[in-house]
Amino acid sequence: MGIDRKGRVIIVEIKVSRADLLGDAKWPDYLEFCDRFYWGLAPGLERGCLEGEAFLPDRCGVIVADGYDAEIVRPAPLLGLAAARRKVEVERLARASLRRLVTGADPYTVQWGTES
Repeated sequence: MGIDRKGRVIIVEIKVSRADLLGDAKWPDYLEFCDRFYWGLAPGLERGCLEGEAFLPDRCGVIVADGYDAEIVRPAPLLGLAAARRKVEVERLARASLRRLVTGADPYTVQWGTES
């Protein structure tokens, strides 16, 4: 999950194998939480199935990436998240980012209610 320079919420669902891609049934639920949704795939992963209706190709973009570079091979359309939902999601992302930053900088910080 990230935010683009215009403040829009972007979700990239990364898939590492064909089984991972075909076995995920929860991803459509993410569409109501973002302005744009992308599939993030490794270069060698066959992506023909993403053209099928089950993967909503008119609502989902595709990014192909490796350890060095990434390319948007199919742009994601702007879904138009409601302003109130966008505010909630941006705040949620900010809190999670801050929590990761703080716990990464201080190994003695209590995280998720248990000591790390």
